[in-house]
Amino acid sequence: MFNMEFIEIYFLIFLLLILVITKLLNRTRCKHMNLPPSPPTLPILGHLHLLKEPFNRSLFALSQKHGPIFSLRLGSHLAVVASSLSVVEECLTKNDVVFANRPYFWVGKYIGYNYTTVGSSPYGDHWRNLRRICKLEIFSANRLNSSSSIRRDEIKNLLRKLYYSLSDDNFVKVELTPLLSKLAFNITMRMIAGKQHKPKAAKLHDLLQELLKLGVSPNVGDFFPFLQWADFFGYKKKVVKLTREIDGLLQGLVDEHRRNKDGFEEEDTVISHLLRLQESEARYYTDEIIKGIVQDMLLGGINTEFITLEWSMSHLLNNLNTLQKSKSEIDFHIGHGRLLDETDLPRLDYVQNVISETLRLTPAVPLLIPHVSSDRCNVLGYNIPKGTILLVNVWAIHRDPKVWDEATSFKPERFENGRIKGCKTMPFGLGRRGCPGMDLGQRIVGLALGSLIQCFEWKRVSSKKIDMAEGKGLNLQKAKRLEAFCKARNTAKELLS
Repeated sequence: MFNMEFIEIYFLIFLLLILVITKLLNRTRCKHMNLPPSPPTLPILGHLHLLKEPFNRSLFALSQKHGPIFSLRLGSHLAVVASSLSVVEECLTKNDVVFANRPYFWVGKYIGYNYTTVGSSPYGDHWRNLRRICKLEIFSANRLNSSSSIRRDEIKNLLRKLYYSLSDDNFVKVELTPLLSKLAFNITMRMIAGKQHKPKAAKLHDLLQELLKLGVSPNVGDFFPFLQWADFFGYKKKVVKLTREIDGLLQGLVDEHRRNKDGFEEEDTVISHLLRLQESEARYYTDEIIKGIVQDMLLGGINTEFITLEWSMSHLLNNLNTLQKSKSEIDFHIGHGRLLDETDLPRLDYVQNVISETLRLTPAVPLLIPHVSSDRCNVLGYNIPKGTILLVNVWAIHRDPKVWDEATSFKPERFENGRIKGCKTMPFGLGRRGCPGMDLGQRIVGLALGSLIQCFEWKRVSSKKIDMAEGKGLNLQKAKRLEAFCKARNTAKELLS
């Protein structure tokens, strides 16, 4: 029998040979295919071991070593990471059609109704029809204007809840994170389904939050197809169970609208509007398509809106001069005789700049939803094969010192007088796959943030600045929940009491 020490030595030599051969093969392949530069790789795993949370920071660190465009081998998939404005413009303007597809990941199959929703479906006629529905039937200016009363009512409900929880003329500590999350959900839910369904809405909110946590978890089968049969950590089982429960609740909302047609048409909800379209085009506006649109609105909108509000308030509390300047602008243009309204937002330039700077420095989705190439293309002289995943590190692009002065500082003034041109910021994506709900999100964040500034005095809970550490996951949530001291201003006393 072999001595165990010799076996260990031979095994280490064997591993070393595999590493050397793999490295040589990858180097030869990259040179032959003219791929973007790449870090050293491991057998089978490729570069998966280099991806650590938060992913936007680990990819940024790699870009510092390998340049604004580099390639990664993620198991069986080739990926290209774009970390500069010039690279993204090449990919999502010049080669926009080529990169208009989505990867066939498990999220799209189990959460995206088998790749049939606007967020998960491949580029083609079906996706174009869904996009048209979203732009013309759901997020058009006319429909958003008609639903402005919902946003006004829900924000006023939040203001009143805050007002009645405060002591007279005293600062009281409030936890803003859950309040802002519930606000974003209530607004979206009322636009979709009306005022009813409170027990169902509460359950749906909890299920969606659980699904979001699982949906951004890596699935081994996505990177190693030969392991798709295995359900590591029970992710697939949990997601299937959650999506069935969510689908049941969404179907219940659709059925209730169908039964109580006249009542919901008065509210002109998203579901009632889509059901009217179903009457004329029943084959296309199926219940599954309607539920997919509704789920995309809930999953895509709620977290991004509340995360942006949370970061905006955090930045203002850490920059009190900016908070005071925002307050002065609102007092000047709106005064104390009425509450801020959506129609006032275009006049509040500085408040809009605060939101723009928040989206630059702390975008809610720091890595855009992955794209995948449907054909071969060329990006800045590099050959990109068909089926390559494109990861856009918006967080890194927004902090590029070659583009931004004092790139890591919070300076809303940089957006004054329309000085930022083109696509220097892209928190909602770029090209065909840009977020169709961008206008709605900007209205909700602008009205909510402006109303909180108009009605209340705010200060930090301690002399130290608020911890701006990022949490884990693909959404850029704060690691710690936001708390602040709050006191009603005279405006709130007059308008909310």
